[in-house]
Amino acid sequence: MSGLVSAICALAGIWVVLRGMAFLGDAMSHGLLPGVALAVLFGGNLLVGALLSAAVMTAGVTALGRTPRLSQDTGIGLLFVGMLSLGVIIVSRSQSFAVDLTGFLFGDVLAVREQDLVLLGVALLLALVVSVLGHRAFLALAFDPRKAHTLGLCPRLAHAVLLGLLALAIVASFHIVGTLLVLGLLIAPPAAALPWTRSVRGVMALAALLGMTATFGGLLLSWHLSTAAGATISALAVSLFFLSHLASGLRHHRRARLAGAHAAATH
Repeated sequence: MSGLVSAICALAGIWVVLRGMAFLGDAMSHGLLPGVALAVLFGGNLLVGALLSAAVMTAGVTALGRTPRLSQDTGIGLLFVGMLSLGVIIVSRSQSFAVDLTGFLFGDVLAVREQDLVLLGVALLLALVVSVLGHRAFLALAFDPRKAHTLGLCPRLAHAVLLGLLALAIVASFHIVGTLLVLGLLIAPPAAALPWTRSVRGVMALAALLGMTATFGGLLLSWHLSTAAGATISALAVSLFFLSHLASGLRHHRRARLAGAHAAATH
């Protein structure tokens, strides 16, 4: 389970980090609540409800991003607050408000079923296909959207597909690990991997490995410390990010000192 979730989040998370879309990831994950709430209220399928909410969020972000007088952050913020408020209103109609909301935020990582693994496997396969086919367009979009347009890579379409990839990662994983853990695995492992490799594919691979480390280590710690599994995994993922950047800073400082000593010796 940890490998599947970490791999899916790594494929989408690298673009979230490179394009500075952390707020969008947060908005997308919490924007699933209305669909999930309706599914709970009417006894429907949670994944179908989450998928509908993700489609609404993706369409809304894409449409508002084309509004010239409205900044992207403002549009995302409005959708975030609106969808979350609507979800809380709907969930409040249920008799199990607290339990449902807790499950939405933190999931149930210790109650993974066989069908959950099958779903994650299918989602990972789809994410791999999208990532491979859209890699060139995503890369150009991350570093220079104008150049992407010049190269005929359709940046608007690439952005919409990237939002779809992000929605896929969130929808496929949230019911197992919760929206908070999904967001943590989307951002922390890729950000932790950035200082140690120069290629996007290398960051993806290292991010997946760090995500699996955080998941396994978090489950182990939660077992021995009797803490919430999802929150412990998220905390460990963030801790790995800080440790990674601390180690990277020390490495650069040591290299600079050695270079200075070498320059002084040659003179």
